[in-house]
Amino acid sequence: MIATRIDPKVAAKVVKKYSRAIHFPIARMVISSPRKSAGRRVVVVTGGTADLPVAEEAALTLEALGKPTERLYDVGVAGLHRLMEHRGLFSRAAAVVVCAGMEGALASVVGGLVACPVIAVPTSIGYGAHLQGIAPLLTMLNSCAANVSVVNIDNGFGAGVIASLIAQ
Repeated sequence: MIATRIDPKVAAKVVKKYSRAIHFPIARMVISSPRKSAGRRVVVVTGGTADLPVAEEAALTLEALGKPTERLYDVGVAGLHRLMEHRGLFSRAAAVVVCAGMEGALASVVGGLVACPVIAVPTSIGYGAHLQGIAPLLTMLNSCAANVSVVNIDNGFGAGVIASLIAQ
């Protein structure tokens, strides 16, 4: 079972009723009985810490679906050196999920660095005039990196499912 966007009060009731259910408050999810890890690795990346709820939704979805998952958080284009330190991690990935707000440039940067599919997730949080996610959505849709595909604003669950299918 995977429940997304779950209210904390509802999550508490679900966890009480189902002993194998676990509540993940940052991702606003409840998950029960994750599958055993199999398939190729997926990397989940964020531009900043404000993107954590959406990134955790993607990462936990991947783990619930049994995919080996690595998290690489707070490596946005404002500190590109932090991203470049992890190039080896990307070479082993079947797919990369990139969650970013503000202008959403991180998806194109990652797309230019990797030889695998990149699922871009624009987030509705962050600094600047991101217009509740519209600005990063438009940037990601207009990426010149041909391996970048885009899901809707804050759709970590959808990105996790797509990356899971790629990593089978």
